[in-house]
Amino acid sequence: MPKSTPENPMDPREELPYHLPAMRAFAISLTRNMAAADDLVQDSIVKAWSSFDKFEPGTNMRAWLFTILRNTFYSGVRKRRRDMPDPDGVHTASLFEKPAHDGRLAMNDFMVAFNQLSPVHREVLILVGASGFSYEEAAEMTGVAVGTVKSRASRARLRLAELLKLDEGEELVGSDPSTMAVMSRSAVRAA
Repeated sequence: MPKSTPENPMDPREELPYHLPAMRAFAISLTRNMAAADDLVQDSIVKAWSSFDKFEPGTNMRAWLFTILRNTFYSGVRKRRRDMPDPDGVHTASLFEKPAHDGRLAMNDFMVAFNQLSPVHREVLILVGASGFSYEEAAEMTGVAVGTVKSRASRARLRLAELLKLDEGEELVGSDPSTMAVMSRSAVRAA
C-alpha cells in the first residue's frame, strides 16, 4: 500500500480501499457476525465518503476510519436498546394516525345521523355521553325517572348506530372523543 505522509498526502478516496480489510476485521470483532460486520463497514464507508471534507490529509486515515466505524457501531447498539421488540408487528400496527379527512367525513356522517334522532334522544346522549353526567344527574335535569334516561340512552345509541350502518361493536372511523362518548355505553359514569 502506498503510504500517505504529511509531505506527500494521498487522496483519501484513493487511500480508503487499502483500509477495508482492517476495517472488516475490526467490524467482525465488534459485531461477531460476518453479515452485520459487512453492513457496519458499508455504513462506515458511506459516512466517511460523505465526510472527506473533514479529513485532514496527512493524518492517520485508518484511525479516522476506525473511529467512524466504532461510533457507527455504538450508535446502532444504543438505537437497538431503545427499540421495542415487536416480532409479530402488533405494536407497529397500532402506531398509525388516521387521515384527517376521514375524521371530517365521519363527523359529517355522525352529525347528519345525530340530527335525525328525536329531541329527547339527542338530549340524553348529550347529557350522559358527551357531557359525562350520570344517569341520576340526567334524570334530575330532565325531570324523568332514571330508568327512562337509561332506556332513552340505549335506544338512542342503537338508532344512531343503525343510521350510521355500524355493526355491533364497530367504532365510527376518525371519531373524536366526544363523538365516541355519545356512542359508547362505557362513557357514562357509574349510576
